[in-house]
Amino acid sequence: MTDTSKDELRVLTTGILKQPLRELALQFEAAHGCKISASWGPSSGHSPEANQVRIRNGEHVDVLLMVCSGMDALVRDGHFTPIVRKDVAMSKIGVAVRADHAPVDVKTVEQLREVLLKARSIGYSEGASGSYVENTLLERLGIEHELAGKTHVVLGQKFVGEAVAAGEVEVGIQQLSELRLVPGINIVGALPEPVQYVSVVSGAVSAKARHVELATRFLDFLCSDPALAAFIAAGLEIPSASARS
Repeated sequence: MTDTSKDELRVLTTGILKQPLRELALQFEAAHGCKISASWGPSSGHSPEANQVRIRNGEHVDVLLMVCSGMDALVRDGHFTPIVRKDVAMSKIGVAVRADHAPVDVKTVEQLREVLLKARSIGYSEGASGSYVENTLLERLGIEHELAGKTHVVLGQKFVGEAVAAGEVEVGIQQLSELRLVPGINIVGALPEPVQYVSVVSGAVSAKARHVELATRFLDFLCSDPALAAFIAAGLEIPSASARS
């Protein structure tokens, strides 16, 4: 077996996987005697923390975990070349308010529309969920003009739920797994199915990885039963087996 005692894997992940990746990294480190140095950022956007910006600026990663569309853009533009790539998780978008907010419901499209129209302010990320809200959701709801001036983009490594908890925005919309990381908020529920958007998270070993074998093992581990259980516990869903092979 290869001696991995001095090996370090640099992993860049989407915030979607931030919580489960902590425990999974510890498990992998214990099993392989290596070190995982993990950082995270949104899968899209223009802030310095955004994964696309960091990869384009030449940041070294052994394993990249981000929303498929964002990774596709990096590959297409020649900024990232995967030698192994697998889909590892899927995430739905949810809605949250402060814990002391009056009860609201978003089970139907009509209820969601009413909540957003009544809100004093609405926050969403610069990542995949925010791109969907800004470019698709509000238009599909037919309220993009009514909400002009009430929407706010939460940039970089700040979760939308943190802006909600701090009272900076009244209603927050972000990936459910990210909302679940923030205390002091109430997750009202997922977006109604007719307007829901599911982000697929891909994992890839970089062609520039310094420890290709170890990086490939880590990616395989993220498709194993312990990892799938951790993803489900974090509020994520699992891609089909064919996408993970």
